[in-house]
Amino acid sequence: MNTYSHPFPPIINNNTQILFLGSFPSIASFEQSFYYAHPRNAFWPILEEIFNIRLETNEAKKTFCLEKGIGLWDVIGSCERSNSSDTNLKNCIPNDFEKLLRDYPNIRALGFTGKKSYDLFRKHYKDLEVERVLLPSTSPAHAAMKREEKAQSYKDFLDKFLTV
Repeated sequence: MNTYSHPFPPIINNNTQILFLGSFPSIASFEQSFYYAHPRNAFWPILEEIFNIRLETNEAKKTFCLEKGIGLWDVIGSCERSNSSDTNLKNCIPNDFEKLLRDYPNIRALGFTGKKSYDLFRKHYKDLEVERVLLPSTSPAHAAMKREEKAQSYKDFLDKFLTV
């Protein structure tokens, strides 16, 4: 098992109102230096469907998020792992959310894109005052829920907390 540090910075700016939080980048995300890069991950297709937009490049995805008030980051700053599965992540050290939320006070809510990120955040930041919503995982490993149902959960979250 190897130790890894998070390979890229959050996508965030002073207009960010909601922050989607995964656990830790997949191997595919490491290779592409971008969030939710696995070709079968439904995160980007869901956002494209909700906003009726086509996002062809990582730069287009980043620009879209920043313009819409959407931030992306991960709960884990470093960990040990041997594959991309969340169940494989060991000795997890979280990112500094106290500082992040101080630096970006317009963040109204955190949307966790899976149970691992939600549980780790609760473990390390149980007293941090910020709205938290557990969303269904967009990973191809989470096949128990249809993509349409996942998309509706993400749309409801965005409708509630995003005021762009």
